[in-house]
Amino acid sequence: MWYTFKKIFSHPELRKRVFLTAGLLVLVRFLAHVPLPGVDPAVLHQFFSQNQLFGLLNMFAGGTMENFSIVLMGVGPYITASIIIQLLTLVIPALENLSKEGASGQQKINQYVRMLAVPFAAIQSVAMISLLSKGFQGVQIEITGLNLLTAVIVVTAGTMLLMWIGEIISEEGIGNGISLIIALGIIAGIPAMIRNTYLVLGGAGSVDTSKILGLVIFIAVTLAVIFLIVFFNESERRIPVSYARHVRGRRTVGGVDTYLPLKPAQAGVIPIIFALSILVFPTSIAEFLKTAKSQLVVTISEQITAFLSNTTYHTILYFMLTFAFTFFYTGIIFSPQKISDNLQKQGGYVPGKRPGGETRSYLSRIMYQVVFLGAVYLSVIAILPFILEKYTGLTTIAIGGTGLLIMVSVVLETVDQFKAMMLMRQYDE
Repeated sequence: MWYTFKKIFSHPELRKRVFLTAGLLVLVRFLAHVPLPGVDPAVLHQFFSQNQLFGLLNMFAGGTMENFSIVLMGVGPYITASIIIQLLTLVIPALENLSKEGASGQQKINQYVRMLAVPFAAIQSVAMISLLSKGFQGVQIEITGLNLLTAVIVVTAGTMLLMWIGEIISEEGIGNGISLIIALGIIAGIPAMIRNTYLVLGGAGSVDTSKILGLVIFIAVTLAVIFLIVFFNESERRIPVSYARHVRGRRTVGGVDTYLPLKPAQAGVIPIIFALSILVFPTSIAEFLKTAKSQLVVTISEQITAFLSNTTYHTILYFMLTFAFTFFYTGIIFSPQKISDNLQKQGGYVPGKRPGGETRSYLSRIMYQVVFLGAVYLSVIAILPFILEKYTGLTTIAIGGTGLLIMVSVVLETVDQFKAMMLMRQYDE
């Protein structure tokens, strides 16, 4: 390990990348603690720690919501815009053609993502501020009129600043900038979580033995989940592919045996984000409609809120949505039809399978078998915080399976990039 650190800091470019990444991440944490006026931070921290649904939103925002900071929405709007553009690429021919144009096409798509992130940041900040202004679950803030407009502009600019910082880290630093910002927000909340858990256990006074047992269970489950995350991130189903040998001029090309990698967790945390968005949207709308003049609308809003507030119903719905979206999104990024057509055009084939329909059916069957495992895995990861809270009785531990999934995935991705850069430098030398 010390040899690796020495190797990193002995190379000027790697050293520059490390310091740039560290400096920008420190700036992000500074911005996350610059608050907007008009709210009691203690009440807001308590709200996000006790509400699992909005706690997950705070986590994806990088921990900026609970501080009601100038970067309130974090990188959430950018992630939402990126997912929507990715989905629109499948149904809009112009975007699909752009995605096939290589680096120049991807650069234009990224520009569309940035443009779409601006209105999303404004809309989401208005919704969040308005929701809390109505005294949602005891949280009361006082931002109205011109102050509301100013706050929305500042928060929108904050999101764009975080997006810009994330892109700089991805291009000039180490790792994926957006993922690092989210992971750092999760890590930043761990000390407060440990302190609160210590106080709940009894602090310097008498120790609550029942809580100690819950903490032991939590630690054991956490270690098991970390092992599971690493296993699913590193595992893959390799589908063998061969390319026919043919002659071009005086050269013989082809005749190569390779494989198509299919990971069980290929969709990452995106299905969880989808499911979370579906659950948060009706909750937010129902809270707004509780002040409507129509008694029928108020009654329906209260019933929707009561249904989604029920932990059992909420957990089941969350599991089902994550499971369904895992299949949906994996089917988008791993299309058996497109892969089969591309193999046929390039002279490739799956051994023992005829090109065309038979290859497509084989790829579909393998995909559904592998993704089923990934869907169950992601769904369990998504509802793990609710299960742990119920059986351990510890409400102070906000980090759950999704937070661990993000942190472990970011660490593995960053380490792989470190290894690739160091290997490239060795070849250059």
